[in-house]
Amino acid sequence: MEIYGIPSWGQDFFDINLQGRLEVYPSGKLGPKTDLLSLVAGLQDRGLRTPILIRFPDILAKRIETLVTAFDSAILASGYKGKFRGVYPIKVNQQRHVVEEVVALGSIAKIGLEAGSKPELLIALAELETPDALLICNGYKDRAYVETALLAQQLGRYPVLVIDRFPEVELIIKTSIELNIRPHIGIRAKLSARSSGRWEASSGARSKFGLTPDEIAQTLERLRADDMLECLELLHFHIGSQITTIRAHRDALREASRIFVGLHELGAKPRMLDVGGGLAVDYDGSQTNFHSSKNYSAQEYANDVVSEIKNTCDEEGIDHPDIVTESGRWMTAHHSVLIFDVLGVDEVGVDPQPGIANQDDARVIQNMSAIWRNISRKNILESYHDAIQLREDATTFFSLGQLRLEDRARAERLFYSCAKKIQRTALELDTLPEELEELERGLADIYFGNLSIFQSAPDHWAVKQLFPIVPIHRLDEKPTRRGVFADLTCDSDGKIDQFIDQRDVKDVLELHSFQDEPYFIGLFLVGAYQEILGDLHNLFGDTDAVHVRLDVDGEVTIEHVVEGDAISEVMAYVQYEQIALVEKFRKISETALKKGDITIEDSERLKRHFSDGLSDYTYLKRNL
Repeated sequence: MEIYGIPSWGQDFFDINLQGRLEVYPSGKLGPKTDLLSLVAGLQDRGLRTPILIRFPDILAKRIETLVTAFDSAILASGYKGKFRGVYPIKVNQQRHVVEEVVALGSIAKIGLEAGSKPELLIALAELETPDALLICNGYKDRAYVETALLAQQLGRYPVLVIDRFPEVELIIKTSIELNIRPHIGIRAKLSARSSGRWEASSGARSKFGLTPDEIAQTLERLRADDMLECLELLHFHIGSQITTIRAHRDALREASRIFVGLHELGAKPRMLDVGGGLAVDYDGSQTNFHSSKNYSAQEYANDVVSEIKNTCDEEGIDHPDIVTESGRWMTAHHSVLIFDVLGVDEVGVDPQPGIANQDDARVIQNMSAIWRNISRKNILESYHDAIQLREDATTFFSLGQLRLEDRARAERLFYSCAKKIQRTALELDTLPEELEELERGLADIYFGNLSIFQSAPDHWAVKQLFPIVPIHRLDEKPTRRGVFADLTCDSDGKIDQFIDQRDVKDVLELHSFQDEPYFIGLFLVGAYQEILGDLHNLFGDTDAVHVRLDVDGEVTIEHVVEGDAISEVMAYVQYEQIALVEKFRKISETALKKGDITIEDSERLKRHFSDGLSDYTYLKRNL
C-alpha cells in the first residue's frame, strides 16, 4: 500500500484487502465495497472487454456532497448571508451519462451547469431541469448562441450570459432588445492575480478571456444607457485549472472581491460572485504545491472563499452575494478508473550467467568480465563508469569492423550483468549515489499495456499529468520488477514513464513478474477531461465503459453499458465506409484468385477475417 500511496490519493474510496486485491468503496469506507478484479471478471462474463472504463456514480455523489457540505459549513460558521450555488462545467466530461448523473445527484443542492460553447449550451438546455439551478453561459458567442440562451428563459431556465469579451456587450444588448427579453448578464473580470501549477500561464493580464477594469467600466455605462444595469447579476473570474496553492486562490479572491465592491460603487447591483474553477485534485497524494497535487483541502478552500468575500463586503456595507463555483475536475476525477491488461513484457537487463572470459576473447570482453567479478560496495561508482565506457568501446569497435556480432552481443550481456550486480549492490548502501538513479531507469522492463495513452490518458502525454497507476491484484506479493508502460500505438511517445510518489516523481513503477495468467492494471482518477480530450491515434477508439453501483450488501448493479468503438466506426471517422471497403477488398481477392496467387479456401478465410475484423474492438486480445 505504501508503494502505491493508495491512502493518500484514494480519499477513502480505495483500499487493499487480505487477498491482495484492490477494493473500491464508492460511498466511502463506511459503505459497501467490491474488489476490482472480481468486478472485471464479472464484466468480462457479460461480454465486456479490456481496456474498460469503470465509472462509479456513488463516488461522484460523494464528491458533490463533500463540496456542498464544505461550503455550507463555511457559510454557517461565519454567519455568511449568501448561498452556495455550484455549477458543473460540461467541458470536464461531456459524456451523457456523466452529465445526467451530475444533474440528478446535484438536484437537491441545485447544482447547475456551465456551457462554454454552443453544443454544450444545447446539452445543458436539454439536461438541466432543476428549478432555480444556474446555467452559466461562457465562451465565444454568436447571435444564435445568445438568442438560444435568452429564449430558454421562457422554458423556466436561468441562463446567465457571461460577457467574456468586450464586443459581446453590444451583441447581448441588441439581441435582448429585439426579442424583448430582459437578460441575466454576467461579467468576467481579467485579474492581475496569477494561478499556480501547470496552467499558470493562462492567468494574469494576458489571459484569453475577461474584461479589463476599463472595459468593465465601459460595459456598465453601455448597460446604463439602455436601462439594463440591473440585468448585471454576476461577476465571474477564473485564473486556471488545477491550482496547486491556496495562496493563489486567496490572491484572486481578494482582487475579485474588490471588483465586486467596485461594481456596486458604480451603480450595479450584482448578487452572485462566480469564483470559477481551479479547485485541485491531489493526484499524487503528497499534499504539496507540486503540479499534480495541492496544499489545501476542500474545506480550507471553502473557508477562504467565504471569508475573503465576507470580509470585503462587510467592510463596505454590501450584501453578501451568492457564491458560485465551477469545480468540475474536483467533482469528477475520482469516479472513473481505466482497467487494462498487460499483453507482454520486454525484460531489460535479465541477469544471465556471464561466464568467465579467457585470453582468446576480445579485450573489451575480458575487461567487462573482470569488472563483473570485482564489483563491491567500495568500487560501485568506479565499476559503473568503467562498464559504461566499455559498452561504448564495444559499439565503436563493432562499427569499425574490429568486433564480431557474436562478441558485440556477448559484451552487451556482460554489461547488463554488471548493471544488475551494481544495482543489487547499491541497494545495500545507506544512500543511493545520484549517478546511479539513471541506472534504474535503464534497467526498467517495458510492460506493454492494452491501451492507448492518447485515447485514455492524453494529459499524461501532453502535459505530463501524473495519474495513480496500481496493479489491481497480487498486492499481497512483493513486486520484484521495475517497469514502465508502453501502449499499443506505434508512436514513441505512447508510454507512461513517470509515476506518482510521495517525495518525488518516480521514473519506474514497482510491478510483479509477468506470468501466464492475466495481469490487470488500474489507471485511476481519469474522470476529468481524459475521455473528451482523447484522440484516435492509430485509430484506437473509445473503450468499453460501464456505470457500476453497489447496493448496501455490496451487490453489483450495472446501470449503463457503453460499447467501445468498433474498427468500422473509427474508420468512418476518417471517411472509410464499411460497404465500400468490403467490396474493394473482394475485388482484390478475385484478382489474386484469377492470377493463381491464392487458393479459394485461403481467399474465403481472408475475406472472413477482413469482414469480421471491421466489427472487432479496436484493442487487442491477449495471446494465450
